[in-house]
Amino acid sequence: MDIQWLCLDFTQLSTHQLYDVVKLRVDVFVVEQNCAYEELDNKDRMQGVKHLLGYVGDELVAYARLLPPGSSVANCSSIGRVLIKSIVRKKGVGDQLIKMAIQYNQHYWLGKKISIEAQTHLERFYQKHGFATQSLPFDLDGISHIEMTLA
Repeated sequence: MDIQWLCLDFTQLSTHQLYDVVKLRVDVFVVEQNCAYEELDNKDRMQGVKHLLGYVGDELVAYARLLPPGSSVANCSSIGRVLIKSIVRKKGVGDQLIKMAIQYNQHYWLGKKISIEAQTHLERFYQKHGFATQSLPFDLDGISHIEMTLA
């Protein structure tokens, strides 16, 4: 699938892009996964945070939030809010998204480990991309997660 990738600071997001991001995050995490969580957590606009958007035409189909070292985990950058729109799942978009997220993290924060809090059912997916499990499962907003890192 041919996806156009954009990696932007918060201030570079247009109002339409910001709306698309928030809508997709709410559609997937709140509605689809039935998870009440703090969607607007102030991390989106923190200094150094990047927003990775994947578009097919003018439709946002993939997203990840890239956090600089120290904003979530000391000495590690982080990838969060990872999601794929349901209509493009099982088409390799997730693999493309994680590869791009890793590339951008390594570009912006060279030499830093990447830390994630992955939903437990996605452990093998992230392991396939080089992440190693660092914790036992724990509850995060009613969904089982694990800590994983990429050296």
